[in-house]
Amino acid sequence: MKIGIVGLGLMGGSLGLALKKASTKYTLVGYDHNDSHKKEALQLNLIDHIVDEFLAIKSCDIIILTIPVDAIIATAQELTDVNKQCTIIDFGSSKEKISNAIPLAIRQNFVTAHPMTGTENFGPKAAIEGLYIDKTMVVCDIEKSGEHQKKIALNLFRDIDSKIVFMNAKEHDRHAALISHMPHAVSYAIANAVMKQEDPRSILALAGGGFASMSRIAKSSPTMWEDIFRQNRENLLESITTFNAEMQLCQKLIEEEKWEELHQWMSEANRLHDIL
Repeated sequence: MKIGIVGLGLMGGSLGLALKKASTKYTLVGYDHNDSHKKEALQLNLIDHIVDEFLAIKSCDIIILTIPVDAIIATAQELTDVNKQCTIIDFGSSKEKISNAIPLAIRQNFVTAHPMTGTENFGPKAAIEGLYIDKTMVVCDIEKSGEHQKKIALNLFRDIDSKIVFMNAKEHDRHAALISHMPHAVSYAIANAVMKQEDPRSILALAGGGFASMSRIAKSSPTMWEDIFRQNRENLLESITTFNAEMQLCQKLIEEEKWEELHQWMSEANRLHDIL
């Protein structure tokens, strides 16, 4: 079974490693608009073959799009002439606009998914073999996919040891904004707040594990996250409003020296880890 991976960065490269380990039944063909990424992916053995033209990807049995959301939507328009049995899977970080933008002629070919995993690093050298193991793979609007495509995609997700969860795209985007997209915005804000001080180097000399954890994802690709923020704008703004309300409450309790109430506010936050 020939799989075409479009996008050979962290997600696509890690997928290549996972599929190579999972089964010998897959032959992996890679494509990326970045020529250096193509060379690196081949050198790192993330895929079996590289193609220089996107057209060559269309002959694959499975096409997996591990590229930004805007690029997924644009690429979907170029895939309207694929074989009826072809399975197209996208790994976009927001789902509703992708799901709604897929041409009707190939909607049954598509399985739109989001692996809830990743790191702040990007490019082929960021690929990690076990990135998908025991991580949630959210599969959205599965009722719009063909029976053959459902079977192929779900078997592939099981091969890489992902935990499959089904959800509609609108619900996914609302939840993802709160647990993934908004925290990235907060991390960027924390990093900028420190960098705008008079002597950020002295501040960072004092930084411990807590700061490192909260600012780590501020190293993530601005190009990718601008795309995600734009595509999930409404849900992200709602999540930021919710976060700001909590920050304003914290500020108010400190200003008014309501220490017992502040303690209770913190204790309520501790309960999150009872759920996790």
